[in-house]
Amino acid sequence: MILSTPEQTPTHRLGTYYLETGYGIRPSKVTYDRKHSAFAEYDFDNVDLDALLEGYTWLHLSGITPAVSPKCKELIQNSLKMAKAKGITTSFDGNFRSKMWTWEEARDFCTECLPYVDVLLGIEPYHLWKDEEDHSKGDWKDGIPMQPSYEQQDEVFQRFVDRYPNLKCIARHVRYAHSGSENSLKAYMWYEDHTFESKLFTFNILDRVGGGDAFASGLIYAIMHDYKPMDIVNFAVASSAIKHTIHGDANITDDVDTIRNLMNMNYDIKR
Repeated sequence: MILSTPEQTPTHRLGTYYLETGYGIRPSKVTYDRKHSAFAEYDFDNVDLDALLEGYTWLHLSGITPAVSPKCKELIQNSLKMAKAKGITTSFDGNFRSKMWTWEEARDFCTECLPYVDVLLGIEPYHLWKDEEDHSKGDWKDGIPMQPSYEQQDEVFQRFVDRYPNLKCIARHVRYAHSGSENSLKAYMWYEDHTFESKLFTFNILDRVGGGDAFASGLIYAIMHDYKPMDIVNFAVASSAIKHTIHGDANITDDVDTIRNLMNMNYDIKR
């Protein structure tokens, strides 16, 4: 834990957010209150990243953190560079929050990070792609559909790998919102020179906050435990689906068998 002093964070305040949970036809809404927080104003120049990362084999970072402040941007970039220099596997979730910064700001920053990333995650990783024609109307973003086919997603993944050969894995989950309280999830993953498509999981939502993080943690867990590629992507989606049944911003279950049982069910549901 990094503690602040009055000189480093004059306002001392804790950043937070407020969630209005959706249900049925009413979507969820989030209000952020993170400006001038202690974390946003902390001076990370005094942090010894070399010592902090010593002994670790994997570093996972979120695209939300750099949206908090310029100092947090520097922290993410410096952490990625240090991890790469130390031979640590790095994963980066390029999740985008439009209420925290613009799409252009997120795209440009995340693109700078890509040369230092081994595993790239995100709901829409093509947000990071630069110099593309804008097709922002309808269900398209940067020339790619929001709910792509296997062939379309495979093409996007290949373009990322062609430009950034350091990438070892790219994954994204696709959400189908039937209502504010019922969703479906599936995922695409590029791994070992192939694109894999997961099963489709449909479920009722108790709390969707943290579903993306649960997907990332499930994917990382499966890779670290040498799962087969199809098991990696299915375990990741099943982890996210289970999180939607748990209150709070974390997947607190340590019951891997529950996730594996869901993963192995014949759960493809065509909508």
